Order: sequence, then structure tokens, then C-alpha cells
Amino acid sequence: MLYRKYRPQLFDEVVGQQHVVQTLKGALSSGRLSHAYLFSGPRGTGKTTLARILAKALNCKHRAKSGEPDNTCESCLAISEGRSLDLIEIDGASNGRIDEIRNLKDSAAVAAASGGYKVFIIDEAHMVTKEAFNALLKILEEPPAHVVLVLATTDPQKILPTVLSRVQRFDFKKLTGKEIAEKLTMVVRAEKALVDDTVIASIASSSDGALRDAEVALSKLLSSFGDKEQITIAKATLILGLIPEHMNPDFLGYLIHNERSLALGFVQQIYHSGHNLEHFAKGFLEYLRKVMIKKISPAVLASMGEEPSGDSGKRLADLANEIDGQHLLKMLAVFTNVRNDMKISPIPQLPLELAIMELTR
Repeated sequence: MLYRKYRPQLFDEVVGQQHVVQTLKGALSSGRLSHAYLFSGPRGTGKTTLARILAKALNCKHRAKSGEPDNTCESCLAISEGRSLDLIEIDGASNGRIDEIRNLKDSAAVAAASGGYKVFIIDEAHMVTKEAFNALLKILEEPPAHVVLVLATTDPQKILPTVLSRVQRFDFKKLTGKEIAEKLTMVVRAEKALVDDTVIASIASSSDGALRDAEVALSKLLSSFGDKEQITIAKATLILGLIPEHMNPDFLGYLIHNERSLALGFVQQIYHSGHNLEHFAKGFLEYLRKVMIKKISPAVLASMGEEPSGDSGKRLADLANEIDGQHLLKMLAVFTNVRNDMKISPIPQLPLELAIMELTR
């Protein structure tokens, strides 16, 4: 899998979480470390990756003044290769019961094999049982000097307040399409693969801010076609079910110009082509949001890293100038309801067809 092969091994390789990286490096260089951290955020945004890099930096024999591990000492190599005795990873979903946490407590009492820090990473920490969390409090209240605990979760609201009050929290953000596309481009070049830019852009925009999901999708493509065959948007759509980038502006254009029959035909076309209509509706709603932001404040969209480039960017700008503000707001409201209606509709395309009837004269 590409996401494992190209997983960041240094702080400076991490994509999109600079606010977390900067704070952790500052703590390492100043020696003001916490004994427990909470890494909270959407899946696939680098929580466990950064936890491993933190563990590497804590035990690195030649750590830079900036806090960056050297990635070449024995301790760093052991963590990179998954054979370190000083890094213990626990899956909270399957090992979050009280017996496992008691074992963690027993392990924490023993000094690190390297003489440095023993780092425990509990992934999916919100799945840990209440009884196990209460047992974990004993470590948080009286932590051994050689222990650092990292809780990683996508749902911090399920973690006990008594635990939250004893950890230093970092909130990870979804990555922008631009950040994901840049990383995918780097991977494609390193693999010497032939992938069209439109494919990379479509994968990036459909991954919902999760770099890991985007890298998994790219892995699937490369394994399907190899690294010597040119991968076009048509081929990528066939394998991944992607919505080609031009479809959203095409559909919006039909709605703006009241071309009801073309819009209805468009829905039938994507349905019979095998595209996931719910996926299309979600992507179209996100596109409408970009049009709204572009219409209100173009600079904001650019600063968010969500503005498409080239012809796609020009077309978005043209549509933002063309559409009436009230009409756009109505579209956003209608397609928000469409997404909910599609979950219960016995006919997949019916909610989209009703939306077209409502939005065109």
C-alpha cells in the first residue's frame, strides 16, 4: 500500500498539520513535554503517524535542536521498522477493555529498554470502555517519568472529561484538495507512474480531506493498470467510480440556464454509467459551496486551498459571477435535503430529479 510506503518519517514530511508539528517540535526543543497527549481529528489525517514520529523524536540519540529526529540512529530505525520495544500501540476498538489497560499499567511501570521514553499509542481511544478509562486515570494522575501516552481519536466527545482534563489536546484538520494533490503528485513521480493531472485532482477532491483514503485509491489504480500504462480520467472513473471534474460545473450550468431536459438527461447518464448518485450529490453540494465562497470572497477560497486551477478555476469563477445569489442559496438548501432524501428513496435518481423540477422553470 502506498500510504505505508510513503508514510512520513519526519516532522517536516507531515502534510497539512503544521500547527501540531510546530508545537510538538517546540516542546521537544525546549524540554517542556507533556506526559499525555490527545490527537483528535478526522480519519486519515495523520494522527498515528505524528504519534510515531513523536515517539521517534523522544528516543532519538542525535535529535536536532529543532526537535526533528535524525531517522538514522538505532532507536529511530527500530520504530520505523516496527520492532521497537519502547513503542507500544493499542487498538482501542479491540483492546480497550479493562484487562488490556491493566496490562498497559504493568508495562508502564517497567523502564524503557533503551533507557529513554516508553511511548504508548492508543488508537480509536473513544472505544475504550468506561472501566478501562478509570484504570487509565491512575497513569494520567501519577505518570512515571519515562512514560508518554498518546490517545488518538476521531470522536473526542466520547472520552471521559476526567481524562480530557489531564491531556494536552491537538485538533487535526482535514487536508485541502491542494495539499492532497501535491502529495499524490509526489508519489506518482516517485513511482514513475503515468497518471493524468485530472485523475489526481479528482481523487484529491473526492477523498474528503483524508490523505490516507486518497493514497489507497491511487494504490488501487496503479495495481489495476501498472506503472507503464497512461491512467486517464475515463480509466480512473471505471475503477474508482470517480465523478469527473467537469460534471459538477456542467450540471450547475444546466440549472442556471433552466435547461431542465438536459439536467434530467444528465442524471440518467451518470446513473446508467454506474456512478454512485449519493457520491455525486455530495460532491455537487461541495461544489456549490465553493461557488458561494467564490462569489462572496474569492480571496477566502484561495486562502483555504480549495480553489481549482486552470480551466476548472476559470469555469468556477464564471459560474460564480453568473448565478444569482438567492438562486444559489436555494440550490444549497435543496441539495442539502437531497442528500438526506437519497438515503430513504426507493428510486435512487428520484430526489435529484425532484430537485431539478424545483430549481428550473
